[in-house]
Amino acid sequence: MNLLRSAPRVMLAAVILGSGCAAAQSYPAKPIRVVVPFGAGGPADIYARYLGQHMQAPLGQPFVVENRPGAGSIIGTDLVAKSPPDGYTLLLMSNTHTVNESLIPKKPFVLMKDFVPVAPINSSDLLLVVHPSLPVKSVKELVALAKSKPRGLNYASSGNGTPYHMAGELFKALAGVDIVHIPHKGSGEARTSTMSGQTEMMLDAITTMAPIAKAGKVRALGTTGLQRSTVMPEVPTISEAGVKGYETTIWLGIMAPAGTPRAVTDRLNAEITKVVNRPDVKKTWSEQGAQPMTMTVVEFEKYLNGDIAKWAKVVKISGARADQ
Repeated sequence: MNLLRSAPRVMLAAVILGSGCAAAQSYPAKPIRVVVPFGAGGPADIYARYLGQHMQAPLGQPFVVENRPGAGSIIGTDLVAKSPPDGYTLLLMSNTHTVNESLIPKKPFVLMKDFVPVAPINSSDLLLVVHPSLPVKSVKELVALAKSKPRGLNYASSGNGTPYHMAGELFKALAGVDIVHIPHKGSGEARTSTMSGQTEMMLDAITTMAPIAKAGKVRALGTTGLQRSTVMPEVPTISEAGVKGYETTIWLGIMAPAGTPRAVTDRLNAEITKVVNRPDVKKTWSEQGAQPMTMTVVEFEKYLNGDIAKWAKVVKISGARADQ
């Protein structure tokens, strides 16, 4: 009797398993859309396109990158959350998303409920820069100036909840200074604002800001890693330069709408891992200041949950708010 009762469940499981395998075998049968919920020209946009170029050959389908910036990544992210879970619409995400779980709790989606992890891509340090007109040449001098002028200095970011915003809030908390946050619509706009002197400082991805600093358009004061960057070894870490314990990075990854077949996410994970492990890719990224990240789907899920918890603590300690 028990065998008879369990037979329908066994048959249903077999059908589900079979359909998942079939989906993986035929996937992909059409172009894959990668939604980048950030503006053009920033690390997320650049590496989404770079990854897409290298994924096209092994998967036999083009990767179409679509920028949908706005509301601190929420607009583009919500678009993906509401897309069919078939592996043909993916999200290029970053630690903006893990920050927003605590910084912006009232969102139209919950990251680990409405999405499934696929794979990480890379990580990089940030670079603290100031406009050349600011009379400081070190982190200590910047902190001293900021303390002498509470709310008299400002810093640019690409929007609330982004790594640039949280890097600034963490700097304020650990350095004991009050600097005004000026959010912009994207990292390109924030970068331009800092180069023009409209905003006085910024913490930006070293992959995009290093060439600008080397050209003398901004002055580099510190990097955000635990060790000096190989891209700008002459620049001390912020912790080394006086703000003890300071450390943060920007990292990128891929997620898919909840319900996407596990066989499809495993296939994508395997192909992304092959790309980021390629010697030529590693060499190119290393020269830019980016480090490849490789994890299984299960490992990436654990990493995401850990990062959400980490940034929840930073949001609480720093007192950061989405309207700052």
